[in-house]
Amino acid sequence: MEKQQQLYKTAFGLALFTIFYNVVEGIVSTYLGFEDESLALFGFGTDSFIEVISGLGIAHMILRIQKNPESNRDNFERTALRITGVAFYILVAGLVVTSLYNIWTGHRPLTTFWGVVISLISILIMWVLVLWKRKVGNQLHSAPILADANCTLVCIYMSIILLVSSGVYELFNIPYIDSLGTLGLAYFAYKEGKECFEKANSDKHCCCT
Repeated sequence: MEKQQQLYKTAFGLALFTIFYNVVEGIVSTYLGFEDESLALFGFGTDSFIEVISGLGIAHMILRIQKNPESNRDNFERTALRITGVAFYILVAGLVVTSLYNIWTGHRPLTTFWGVVISLISILIMWVLVLWKRKVGNQLHSAPILADANCTLVCIYMSIILLVSSGVYELFNIPYIDSLGTLGLAYFAYKEGKECFEKANSDKHCCCT
């Protein structure tokens, strides 16, 4: 029992770290994305802020299942999921419209160097979080915690998109690649938003991977 409680404390600590990291990543990415006129980096940072809302629901969920592992999702978590879902859909609309506008006008970022740096850091940190969350989830035999680990994988996929689009533009200065990368981020943001509403209306734990 003592080991189990320690594992739940670890899971809660990982949830809090994820929230803190997303806040920092969001601030840095949106600022640098705005300064460098990189829509992909700015959109990536905005997504990080939305993940903070989701993270609050995850932290609450861990406290709930620590008290009662068999309990179902409560109103706080469902509300957090719906707010997160709406935020993702708004983000998708903004990213798609702005991407198409940038393609139409031929807009290019000043540089995408920081997109490369931030995405590499994000991939490293998120991969460590995935492995750690999976380890804790397996030891607790907890489907919700394992599902959260899978959700973190989506963050890695989005980081890879940012890395590729930023890297290609920085190396070859290919037109529209920043906007195409942004559309890739919009696709995953749409999937995340859709899943948020599905989860809010059910007790399923699975996450898009």
